[in-house]
Amino acid sequence: MIRRNFAWRSVAVLGAACLALGACSNSDEPESGSSSAPAAAAGDGVLKIGTLLPQTGSLAFLGPPEFAGVDLAAKEINAAGGVLGKDVVISDTDSGDTSTDIASQSVNKLLAEKVDAIIGAASSSVSLSVIDKITGAGVVQISPANTSDQFTTYNDKGLYFRTAPPDVLQGRVLGDLVVADGNATVGLLVLQDAYGTGLAKSARAAIESGGGQVVAEEVYDPKAADFSAEVGKIKQANPSAIVLIGFDETKKIVPKLVEAGLTAKAKKWYFVDGNLSNYGSEFPNGTFEGAKGTLPGAKAGEDFQKKLLEVDPALKDFSYSAESYDATILTALAAEAAKSDSPAEFSKQLAAVSKGGEKCTTFQQCKEALAGGKDIDYDGVSGPVEWNDAGDPAEATIGIYQYGADNTYKNVAYQTGKIDG
Repeated sequence: MIRRNFAWRSVAVLGAACLALGACSNSDEPESGSSSAPAAAAGDGVLKIGTLLPQTGSLAFLGPPEFAGVDLAAKEINAAGGVLGKDVVISDTDSGDTSTDIASQSVNKLLAEKVDAIIGAASSSVSLSVIDKITGAGVVQISPANTSDQFTTYNDKGLYFRTAPPDVLQGRVLGDLVVADGNATVGLLVLQDAYGTGLAKSARAAIESGGGQVVAEEVYDPKAADFSAEVGKIKQANPSAIVLIGFDETKKIVPKLVEAGLTAKAKKWYFVDGNLSNYGSEFPNGTFEGAKGTLPGAKAGEDFQKKLLEVDPALKDFSYSAESYDATILTALAAEAAKSDSPAEFSKQLAAVSKGGEKCTTFQQCKEALAGGKDIDYDGVSGPVEWNDAGDPAEATIGIYQYGADNTYKNVAYQTGKIDG
């Protein structure tokens, strides 16, 4: 579902009709929390949150659950009295993908509107293209879906955070899964960007440390008209498993795999968060049957899913909805703790409200604890979060999923792990 109304809106009046992974760092750059934030305008008493999430482009399927997560959080925040006594206000924009300049234009719009925080982007490469513009303006950026390891050491002036874990964890879980399934040889088809190559590196390390062998790794241009050459090289290597790390172009790669005889029945297929989608009737019945995939995030409870569907009844899946929800709640709690909507002030409280205090699980519960002078530790729908000094969650959960004959996936397990940082 695509949002067309980008105007400011008070989320207190939202109803069921609402809609709901730059420069790389180098070893000499300080860690994300080590530089002082640039001067930012003083808060005006109203917490303004912009969204930079995919309505178009190669990750558009992730947009609806992410928007819904933000909207649900804002609805609950305002129902509990808002932030600093006033409703939080949301402004929505499209992040597009790296084939366009949409993200940069959207950020310009949000900065002109003087937002205090931006939730997004979903794509790591898109975030890398705008992070300097956002943090350079003294605005907080929190991504619900960026997983590239580059952000861990990026010089973000202490203003960039994410509720999704870096790919060192997803790669480890993915690689361990491939080996545990008995695959001695593996072929990798990898999107050529920060997300794709970073995740492939982590997955390869886990596969090889587990005794498996990567016999082919084909890095492809997602804008290519045809992927026959890359698929041909994978076929020549004859792996027992094929890992596809990519985005929407997966829909073009899968038919080539089938044409080459590399079906999900002949070879074991594995997907990742960028292409783990409920394909349903887009492909012949059984095309994905038996294939597995990984997706960061703890189990979204039925109650949470029900609330999301009230915000956007058209939701088909819930990928990164919990992370988007938690990013919004934590932003509001940090502003409450700082008693200011100024990014320079509440950015200092973001890590603090995520760990080390009295446990609370809703905005209202946490807000009441803060009002009582207590230190809080918000445990979210996506997990405990507990941001470390790099702005990464210190602990996270990766879900493991498997496709049925109807080309939709269901969870089969969850793996929780610590993240160094």
